[in-house]
Amino acid sequence: MNRTLYTLLLHLALPLIALRLYLRGRKAPAYRQRIAERFAFQMPPLKPGGIWVHAVSVGESIAAAPLIRALRERHPELPITVTCMTPTGSERIRALFGDRVQHCYLPYDLPWAVARFLDRLQPKLAVIMETELWPNHIHQCALRGIPTVLANARLSAKSARGYARFAGLTRPMLAEMSWIAAQTEAEAERFRLLGARPECVSVTGSIKFDLAVDPGLKERAEALRASWGADKRPIWIAASTHAGEDEIILAAHRRLLAEQSDSLLILVPRHPERFEAVHVLCQREGFRTVLRSSGHLVAGDTQVLLGDTMGELLFLYALADVAFVGGSLVPNGGHNLLEPASLDLPVLSGQHLFNFLEIAAQLRCAGGLVEVDDAEGLYRQVRRLQEDTSLRQRIGSAGLGVLKGNQGALERLLGGVGQFLQSARKYS
Repeated sequence: MNRTLYTLLLHLALPLIALRLYLRGRKAPAYRQRIAERFAFQMPPLKPGGIWVHAVSVGESIAAAPLIRALRERHPELPITVTCMTPTGSERIRALFGDRVQHCYLPYDLPWAVARFLDRLQPKLAVIMETELWPNHIHQCALRGIPTVLANARLSAKSARGYARFAGLTRPMLAEMSWIAAQTEAEAERFRLLGARPECVSVTGSIKFDLAVDPGLKERAEALRASWGADKRPIWIAASTHAGEDEIILAAHRRLLAEQSDSLLILVPRHPERFEAVHVLCQREGFRTVLRSSGHLVAGDTQVLLGDTMGELLFLYALADVAFVGGSLVPNGGHNLLEPASLDLPVLSGQHLFNFLEIAAQLRCAGGLVEVDDAEGLYRQVRRLQEDTSLRQRIGSAGLGVLKGNQGALERLLGGVGQFLQSARKYS
């Protein structure tokens, strides 16, 4: 498939795209809003001539946050525009940066929509996070001489095989990229084999390791636990959970309660549109549940605190003694294992970690990750960690050591980005 055929098929698919927006909008009404933006119409006011950063959704927005903050500090004269594709990503961007960055949805990959977007924005540099590759966006940037950087780039073997099936589309697209800053050498080689110019591919590491934790975070968490009267109460967290996982987690928690009746679970679904359904599930299963958004204090008989807020996941992690990271008991690929590791917590996950293979391998090798298969395994491992303080500390320290030992990717990435901006100034 070449780009012309791809574009034709994308136009033919527009009714299906509209149907998908409608169906998703039934559960999450925000999908029915700002639809014109997705075609580069009715866009918010945007200052041209700055840096454009694209982060498809919540995870990429969080990963991009340190990069965006550093770009604002180093290039305060340039407006930064951050785009995404989902309402939750949009909410996260606004929560992180407010009006300190410009924000809109990224238009669909239709040449006329892309052209209108780029003509309006006129960026000096495009920075795309991880693997969000759109052929027409990249081609239109190349036509205008806009350097495109794929930052924190990752590409699993499975995804590489998928791209390889469409070599006529993939090879020219990757050849037009100015720089691919890959997380690992294995991923860098996959990009080269798919058609990226070898001289434009580097290994910079993962900026997820450059996670900065607010020094006062643990102190605030300890104060909240004290206000609950839960200083010595066993608390564990299951975060970024997906459909099909919550039932497993609640089954494990029921086993824990049978042995230690004051055990508290902090349950944090990945997507806001699932908050209500998970709340109903907790109540149906008979758990005494408090919503974080309610502002009510956790009582002595509370069994589940449902994290139904946005933007405070690290704080919720800091409240716990043991952390399970979701998206891994179901074949979703896992989520960021380094967030709880940054707080010196022992990290548990399921076996489905294909989005974080390298990070998981390093944590596993260092003894900083415990993997489980089901509710029984989750119950046993959480219970073991709750009972053994020295084991908790040993696993937590191992994970934190992996995090600190891999930092520096952000600085390498900023150095490369800075060179492109310098060149843009020279020729502008």
